[in-house]
Amino acid sequence: MSEKMSVANEIEMRLRDGLAPHALDVVDDSESHRGHSGFQEGGESHFNVRIRAAAFEGKSRIMRHRAVHSALGPELIGRIHALALDLDV
Repeated sequence: MSEKMSVANEIEMRLRDGLAPHALDVVDDSESHRGHSGFQEGGESHFNVRIRAAAFEGKSRIMRHRAVHSALGPELIGRIHALALDLDV
């Protein structure tokens, strides 16, 4: 029986595969949202992502966000309550 991959690890894997970043930090910030909307026991609902990738060069802020959402896919996005993005080249 294989273990289920954490949401943070899945985010990291998909962003590495889809955008080939040279810097990537994925932080599960769920605990700081305890008592707020979308919080779930065990975390994995609120994330802060810092990503630096050549794929963002020449793209607007909205295009960069769309690229991240595309790399993550609708199924994974649907499991995340909040995703804060810090995107640059």
